[in-house]
Amino acid sequence: MRIGLIGTGRIGSFHAGVLARHPGVGALVVADADPARAAAVAAAVGAEAVPDVPALLGRGLDAVVIASATAAHAELIARAARAGLPAFCEKPIALDVPGTRAALAAVAEAGTELQLGFMRRFDTGYRAAREAVRAGRLGRLHTVRTVTSDPEPPPAAYLPLSGGLFRDCMVHDVDIVRWVTGREVVEVYATGSDAGPAMFRAAGDVDTAAALLTLDDGTLVTATATRCNGAGYDVRMELAGDRDQLAVGLDERTPLTSLEPHSPAPPPKPWPGFLERFAPAYEAELDAFVRLVRGEVPNPCDGHEALAALRVADACERSRRERRPVRVAD
Repeated sequence: MRIGLIGTGRIGSFHAGVLARHPGVGALVVADADPARAAAVAAAVGAEAVPDVPALLGRGLDAVVIASATAAHAELIARAARAGLPAFCEKPIALDVPGTRAALAAVAEAGTELQLGFMRRFDTGYRAAREAVRAGRLGRLHTVRTVTSDPEPPPAAYLPLSGGLFRDCMVHDVDIVRWVTGREVVEVYATGSDAGPAMFRAAGDVDTAAALLTLDDGTLVTATATRCNGAGYDVRMELAGDRDQLAVGLDERTPLTSLEPHSPAPPPKPWPGFLERFAPAYEAELDAFVRLVRGEVPNPCDGHEALAALRVADACERSRRERRPVRVAD
């Protein structure tokens, strides 16, 4: 199989290594807005570098992986679809609903596949949580708690392009809540704080946020996120039911210290970032994409999943700005 990779930044470089090692990928072609960076990544993994996207699409590809800057995702998805190529794309499709729907329409018109990069769906712990909920192990699920904490803020220049904390970061929590529980979010009540670095206020964003999500069966979800968690990268989910309570992301590297007597010592090597914490999940989602292109498995996360999560994230941002509960249907 011959795959093209668009974007060789941090996540794109990681994907390049994964694809180059994959036994089902016979050739990898890479392109980037910075041709020198694409050439360096290609040399490191034994791939072919080309100067731009048209050159990449002209290389007789079987599929495309999109890891470019967010603003280019929707256009690149449409170009891949018009070329008849199945595509994998990092989230989001676009930062707004109209742009997302336009890209999905291009995919539907072309009859191609689009898989979205919500990597938590491929994490062992989250998959076990989904199975436990579906098997009834917790009984009636009444409360879900999610935590997403980055160890340090992104560059200031990234913030105005990110879509904000809810669309860029907490959208992962929204997606995994929907996927694990099998339920839809019907109402949100969200707030945020910009009391951290001044660059968040300058961008009209917040560095810390909290949201209460109500699911369609009455289950309550509390979701928190921050860009300023000095202890390390912390992503967890807790699920509580009337029979049992389970946690995802609680291990020897979780950057959390208990102050109770005789509790475990602080983690000697906390998770430093998302690539380290979710490396196996990133590999698994690309393996699923290769198998999808081969026709071996159904699409594990199509573009409509991204649209559903974005609508909830949009509702959270409106709730924060207007200081009121917001129905997702509105």
